[in-house]
Amino acid sequence: MSNKKSLVYFQSGGPTAVINCSLYGVIKEAEKHPEIENIYGARYGVEGLIDDNLIDLRKQDPEQIELLKQTPGAILGSTRKKLPADDNPLFGKIIETIQKHNIGYVLVNGGNDSMDTCLRLSRFFEEKKMDVKVMGIPKTIDNDLEVTDHSLGYPSAALHIINTTKMIVEDAKAYKKGKIVLIEIMGRDTGWLTASVDLLPEDCRPDLIYVPEAKWNEEQFLQDVKAVYDKKGYAVCAVSEGMPVQHENAIEADAFGHKSMDGCCVTLAELVKNKLGIGSRSIELSIPERADPLFTTEIDQKEAIRCGVFALKSVLQGKTGYMVCLKRRPGTAYQSITFLSPVDQIADKTKQLPQEFLDDSKHMSKEFRAYIEPLLMVTKQRHIYEKNGIYKSARFSSI
Repeated sequence: MSNKKSLVYFQSGGPTAVINCSLYGVIKEAEKHPEIENIYGARYGVEGLIDDNLIDLRKQDPEQIELLKQTPGAILGSTRKKLPADDNPLFGKIIETIQKHNIGYVLVNGGNDSMDTCLRLSRFFEEKKMDVKVMGIPKTIDNDLEVTDHSLGYPSAALHIINTTKMIVEDAKAYKKGKIVLIEIMGRDTGWLTASVDLLPEDCRPDLIYVPEAKWNEEQFLQDVKAVYDKKGYAVCAVSEGMPVQHENAIEADAFGHKSMDGCCVTLAELVKNKLGIGSRSIELSIPERADPLFTTEIDQKEAIRCGVFALKSVLQGKTGYMVCLKRRPGTAYQSITFLSPVDQIADKTKQLPQEFLDDSKHMSKEFRAYIEPLLMVTKQRHIYEKNGIYKSARFSSI
């Protein structure tokens, strides 16, 4: 009787510019191991396990596999489904899929909530004494996963935000009398992404930076933006979507109880108009923050691939219930190592910006700049384009 087991990988939560790079790493490493029977991708996250909606990754065109390295989004489809209690019939359906396809390895690629899924699956299989190893691969542009130095997807999203913000500032200062421009940046509970704009030079950076970890005062906000406007004739503010500003979208929530964040700058723009009588513009950077392949950093891409490889090697060694993490090596030149952390130390937890990374409402600290700068290095063009200049994306059959 064969001892071979099949592998299934799935993507969960918000996509990033490099989540498909981790899939690339998994596929390329799995192809080296004859002990792996089949390599499956589950469609729409854990829902693919529930619904037996899997695709055979061995049958995909090699050219399309290579294009995963520059394809944003989640090529297998994602989900925000929260697994119920272990006695729910859904787990019976998962068992059916696992047994039908002889699956012995499950790789979960996602963020905080996805690591909750990883934790629940690993505990469930252990309780049922099923020989199924489960491993998490980190992913979230919010950079709020505990233990790991940074999350895959964060550097590329930050680089997009930095460059887009610079464009907005350059435009805003074109007029003698301009507007108060409010740039809304992703980051549900943390300001890691918003803080990244601090790297911009003084002549093309936002005048004010607002993150959830800093004290928020509405009246102080109005005083600060008016002072800048009175001095310069315009003002640009970088605002985290997670600021405690009441707005209409905040009443909506997903399966994990997370309220919709987008919309706080629309409310602030109205506040500026009504209280200060100054023209304002709200700009929500939104989905392009996490879906821009052109600002993908080399470190982000390479680490995403490496974490996929390390996750697979770890389950083949019998590890289960962990997430792959990154740690910086000591020294002046940036290097990282991969290690495993128990996923229960990460699931449903949030890593805030440390207070030592905060300076004031205009700047982050030198410690923050030392933290983020090495992650953003870009030294060469790595993308493949169509003849008309549009970048190529991977496309799988059966999807």
